Amino acid sequence: MKRIGLVGGISWTSTVDYYRYINEGVNEQLGGLNFAECIIYSVNFDDFQRFNAAYDWDSTFELLVSAAENLKKAGAEAIVLCANTAHIVSDRIAERVNLPLIDITTAVADAINKVNLKKVGLLGTTYTMELDFYKDKLIANGIEPLIPESQEDRDYIEDALRNELGRGVLNPETKKKYLAIVQQLIDRGAEGIILGCTEIPLLIHQEDIAVPVFDTTMIHAEAAVAFAVAADK
Repeated sequence: MKRIGLVGGISWTSTVDYYRYINEGVNEQLGGLNFAECIIYSVNFDDFQRFNAAYDWDSTFELLVSAAENLKKAGAEAIVLCANTAHIVSDRIAERVNLPLIDITTAVADAINKVNLKKVGLLGTTYTMELDFYKDKLIANGIEPLIPESQEDRDYIEDALRNELGRGVLNPETKKKYLAIVQQLIDRGAEGIILGCTEIPLLIHQEDIAVPVFDTTMIHAEAAVAFAVAADK
């Protein structure tokens, strides 16, 4: 089994799910008392948020690449960045660390293509929704991304991620608003919905939405499991 290095803390609430999903996935694949060999480096979420808010991607890169380098020193054989937004600098990190980096955008695009959807709604941080790093990967894989049209709605999603979900706070009113935004995307033709921030699956689930939901935390964890156990099957 290969040893996975998790760059977590972005935020800790979703890192908990990564750890659980990866261990459950390894056990499902290998059985018995087999569980994941993994190492977690949890960064300070406040640093991550401050650098992102300033669009200071060099500082975001230095924060995350330092964590990845320490994971490599500790014996990690692949890196998992436990946040969608972190993938703004994923290519730079992979090049510096010189380890396989299990990319969330690739894993999500593969999952969407497996069910032959061509137009999907994308919820996430303002960076994930508004910048091109995520949408371009989807488009390159034949998938048309739709984001909420209203700046007010995008700002609402971001604010709740930062001040509620990132702290483990689950507010029923926030869920109601998120689902209203999702419905607007469906009304515009979205055939599925990407929960494109690893905190959103804490609040929104498949049973809440009539079209397929893509839980990026679970999808990314499954890709990490596949990498880890490939040589053991």
